[in-house]
Amino acid sequence: MQVKVCLIQDSPVFFDKEKTIDKLETLTAKYAAQGCELIVFPESFIPGYPRGFNFGATIGRRTTEGRALYADYYNNSIDLQGDDRKRLEELAASQNIYMVIGVTEKQETNGSLYCSMVYISPTQGLLGVHRKIKPTGTERLIWAEAGAEAMVTFKTKIGKLGGLICWENYMPLARMAMYQKGVEIYIAPTADSRPEWTASMQHIALEGRCFVLGCNQYYTKSMYPEKYQSLVEKEQEDICPGGSIIVSPLGKVIAGPLFGESGALVATLDLDEINQSKLDFDVIGHYARNDMFDFKVNGQPEIQEDSKS
Repeated sequence: MQVKVCLIQDSPVFFDKEKTIDKLETLTAKYAAQGCELIVFPESFIPGYPRGFNFGATIGRRTTEGRALYADYYNNSIDLQGDDRKRLEELAASQNIYMVIGVTEKQETNGSLYCSMVYISPTQGLLGVHRKIKPTGTERLIWAEAGAEAMVTFKTKIGKLGGLICWENYMPLARMAMYQKGVEIYIAPTADSRPEWTASMQHIALEGRCFVLGCNQYYTKSMYPEKYQSLVEKEQEDICPGGSIIVSPLGKVIAGPLFGESGALVATLDLDEINQSKLDFDVIGHYARNDMFDFKVNGQPEIQEDSKS
């Protein structure tokens, strides 16, 4: 089976949820018209990854200005219980396309934010959400941790989907939690634009014998609104040069890495290559050594099926 996929490497309308969703709708329509069946957007594309911000926090002290900035971020984050969800579901349905979108998510029940990866089906709507189980470094100031309930995977008509966000992909057991569900299209939205990220994406493809879609934003310091410029004055201009990439189950780069510009990576994946790649290595099959190793994720959901696909 062949699946045409698209990775969007672009910039949000920073800290403006409504205008960013407008942009997302335009980009989705453009690439759906080219026959893409799955579109992936980067980590926290809505409303933007706040690179360079410290939210006025040092150990033992927080500022009034930092709290106001957090409130601004919160107010422009996605609410999956209301109109935001409906708008994204209607977009996927109208364009007949699967979407995986990196968002910062707020919930009605608390004031915490989550770095989330939202899976949307053209027929069923919201399939589920993966929330980051371990924010990296000072991301922990603004994003809460999720648990094993967030380790979601989905069986759809375009293949088995799953993945992890940014440096979760450096957690071997988190990767194994994805592999053991038989993920075929492994999705890795990120904010890591280092050249070394390319090697990580190739390693995961080889290890998991799956297609890997690594998707990042392209962003420069000048793109920040004027009111935020003072917060990033010490940052370099090319604050996030991208690096989106698509890798085959044998670790071969199919498209990208794309650096230094906005754009999109489009490729057709032949899912038959997955079984072909398992002739000599299968991390959950003949290479697993279940007689020696016992791996369990407490509370991980079973793979969910897109029942209308």
